[in-house]
Amino acid sequence: MESAIKEDRTQHHTDSTHTPRRQATTKSNGTRMAAVALLLLVIAGAFTLWRRASERSALAAETERLAIPSVSVIRPAESEASDSLTLPGALQAYQESAIYARTNGYLKKWYKDIGSRVSKGELLADIDTPEVDQELIQAKAARQQIAAQMQLAKVSADRWINLRKSDSVSQQEVDQQTSAYAQAQANLAAADANVRRLEQLEAFKHVYAPFSGVLTKRNVDVGALITAGSGAQGKELFDVAQVDPLRVFVNVPQSNAVSMKPGVKAYLELDEMPGQKFEGKVVRNSDAIDPATRTLLTEVDVPNRNGHLLPGAYAQVHFAIPVQTRSLTVPVNTLLFRGEGTRAVVVGSDGKVHLKAVQIGRDYGATVEIVQGLSKDDQLVVNPPDSIEDGQQVNVAHGNPGEHS
Repeated sequence: MESAIKEDRTQHHTDSTHTPRRQATTKSNGTRMAAVALLLLVIAGAFTLWRRASERSALAAETERLAIPSVSVIRPAESEASDSLTLPGALQAYQESAIYARTNGYLKKWYKDIGSRVSKGELLADIDTPEVDQELIQAKAARQQIAAQMQLAKVSADRWINLRKSDSVSQQEVDQQTSAYAQAQANLAAADANVRRLEQLEAFKHVYAPFSGVLTKRNVDVGALITAGSGAQGKELFDVAQVDPLRVFVNVPQSNAVSMKPGVKAYLELDEMPGQKFEGKVVRNSDAIDPATRTLLTEVDVPNRNGHLLPGAYAQVHFAIPVQTRSLTVPVNTLLFRGEGTRAVVVGSDGKVHLKAVQIGRDYGATVEIVQGLSKDDQLVVNPPDSIEDGQQVNVAHGNPGEHS
């Protein structure tokens, strides 16, 4: 019994001794867990802040990158030396005239339509002029009346002159009769002039071709009201063009202007008629350089007996003038035309654009020759916006051709 009591006391003493230690251990573990949790929260917060800062930095970088425009670039093409000078030209009729009516009325009939070949003086149309016809009849009747009055005045004047010889009448009365005769003569002259005017208007009812050529326009039909005059007052009846020979006007660069003398041989080529050459020659030039384009306006006359060439067409004109120097050509859409002059937008090695002043030579339509201002290694911006500024940063788009053909 005593041993059992002792064992109970011993066990109680042992439990009493370990209880504070267990409590201290539990408290220490809780502190550690709280510290670990706090550390995790701090790490999570720091990671969140870092991620947000990284996202803001990436967004700012992307925004800045997108703010820099991307451009396509191209290099100038270098043309080879040639044994002839080739320039674009525009064909025009040797002479062209718009035909208007000179009298009022209605179109009675037309005899020639568009595309018709006409000779000088050939009848093109008739105009019905009832009002002019009546005015002419009235004017002729009035003239007859005035002529009768003049005849009476002449007889009266002769009679009074004879009576004056016998002093049967006074000189005053003779002067009155002779004055009446002179006035009648003037009235008859005025009537004759009015009749001739109306006869001329009558003649204008017939519309004739002023020269030989081809009818390019017919703007009226039978029954149309015709008003004399041109512009806002009258309506154009026909257009006649002389198409043999044709004039070809070419803008020759200043560097070749001295060679454009009358008699220089040339020939034309048209894309729609490959392999055909139309011979011509220089007949005249403007004898002045255009300060805006630095070119000399030159006229080439080309025979067109078979009518293959049409006024208004575009052609390449080849002059028998050797061109020994190489030149650069660029597309027109790489140039900016501003008030201060023509500019090409060039991308430098630093990725910034530079606006270079250039001088244009020959115009080939889609491309132009650059006489001064560029080198063959320059990178030109294609379709540069008008708002682009010198020194602006750009991104060059990849996959662009290095040069054009």
